[in-house]
Amino acid sequence: MANNEALHGTSPVSPPSRRKLPSEFNIFLVLVAIALVYEILGWIFIGQSFLMNTQRLTIMILQVSVIGIIAVGVTQVIITGGIDLSSGSVVGMTAMISASVAQASTWPRAVYPSLTDMPFVVPIALGIGIGLLAGFVNGQLIARTKIPPFIATLGMMVSARGISKWYTKGQPVSGLTDQFNFIGTGIWPVVVFLVVALIFHITLRYTRYGKFTYAIGANMQAARVSGINVEGHLIKVYAIAGMLAGLAGVVTAARAQTAQSGMGVMYELDAIAATVIGGTSLNGGVGRITGTVIGTVILGVMTSGFTFLRVDAYYQEIVKGLIIVTAVVVDVYRQKKRSKA
Repeated sequence: MANNEALHGTSPVSPPSRRKLPSEFNIFLVLVAIALVYEILGWIFIGQSFLMNTQRLTIMILQVSVIGIIAVGVTQVIITGGIDLSSGSVVGMTAMISASVAQASTWPRAVYPSLTDMPFVVPIALGIGIGLLAGFVNGQLIARTKIPPFIATLGMMVSARGISKWYTKGQPVSGLTDQFNFIGTGIWPVVVFLVVALIFHITLRYTRYGKFTYAIGANMQAARVSGINVEGHLIKVYAIAGMLAGLAGVVTAARAQTAQSGMGVMYELDAIAATVIGGTSLNGGVGRITGTVIGTVILGVMTSGFTFLRVDAYYQEIVKGLIIVTAVVVDVYRQKKRSKA
């Protein structure tokens, strides 16, 4: 039969290939499974529904929105093969600085009495700008001096936290204007998170910036040989990550209607966890913002579920650490399987 096919210039018709589901679909199934487990355990041990309590779900989404904003920037850093440990401290620093120029004139202990009642765009722009500057410094250290990202961002983590404590000598900043506080009320933090996620999903998937980001993470030397300005692009990526951490700091201060130097502690680890859970590879070159959004929600569901079941906070941290390690192990296995294929 094969000879007849060759003689008549025909070839056997191969069966149509099945359309491959996006990798985020599996992550979404994990989210659904976790939510259902909490629902079942809730009826068994608490006698209540986990999923049908809209107030609990609303609080959960609001809590993870700030982590999600940071995670969008961290995702881009990790795709390049780097890491950012400074984002949590940058949140604290930018929260303090932005809040200091967002105070109302009626507050008796204003940090800058001559700069009270400023238009809300001023503290927002200042917070984002300070975060952008911090990220730019990270990028310069990594790209120009070749310091490992772990060390460079670790230094920024310590320095930014020190600045946030020094700025007002450890005193909180309160008495913020209603205009500034508005962006932290209601559903607005979630809106900011989703808008940021949408912008950078489109940017990574359809622009040259995204193509360069993935190329550097996949093979930095090959990217350099192909003409990509690797150093300049890394500076952009870390600057954007810092900018988003600054935005998260502004939203955090507005949501709390005050700023304290301890804000943002461990946020960087939560953002990294959400990114890794969402399928971004720590080896670089692989990851999507959609996966990070789902990973952020998974993190929020886990935290809310533990609180719902009245699990001690210490155990929550232990389980969260185990999940991060498991996600990394799965990523390593996936990378080995891909390389063999």
